[in-house]
Amino acid sequence: MTTISSTTSQISPASERVYHQSNLLGDWKGTWTNTSQPVEFKVINIRGDKAQIEYTHDGHTERGLGDVNGATITFGNVTIGTRNGSVAAFEFSVAGAKKTATLNKQAATADQNKLVGTWNGFSTSNGKSASFTVKSVNGRDAVVSWSVDGVAHQGTGTVYKNTVMFGRAQVTSDDGKTGTVVLQVGNQSFPIPVTKYVPPSTSTAVNRLA
Repeated sequence: MTTISSTTSQISPASERVYHQSNLLGDWKGTWTNTSQPVEFKVINIRGDKAQIEYTHDGHTERGLGDVNGATITFGNVTIGTRNGSVAAFEFSVAGAKKTATLNKQAATADQNKLVGTWNGFSTSNGKSASFTVKSVNGRDAVVSWSVDGVAHQGTGTVYKNTVMFGRAQVTSDDGKTGTVVLQVGNQSFPIPVTKYVPPSTSTAVNRLA
């Protein structure tokens, strides 16, 4: 998919459907089983078979790209995998020596709340229109209804920071007022600028306060 921002992931619909790779996104913390020393593993984004990583252990942080393989990510000598998106198995392995940890995903940021609302837009460059409503956000799940080129859909999207991914589309907003929808059709991606709808009563109240 087209890059939207440095934190926006590009997970293929096939990988999401089979492996639920978006479950890996986030900040994971725990302790090594044998030493009880803290360990932290951040999966900032996933782009195809690469993931941007921050790995903190023994008082220092390593940053770089990890290898995505199905439902796991390997970064140097460590590998992380999760089935439910809340608890992950973490393993360090080198020269036959191994140690393990159980990591828990940390609470999501407040950026999710900015996504709640109804968004509409049209792209003059590709002629596509989109309208969608993020009805609610609960952790990493968002209840969404949307219409693309007049065809309506509804379901549950996956939330990561300021992005909701659903089906073959994703929407991102940094300020909670304007954003971008990216639709994937075949091998092509179509960006559509969108704006959050503000009810007249709300805008009137804001004007009075101003």
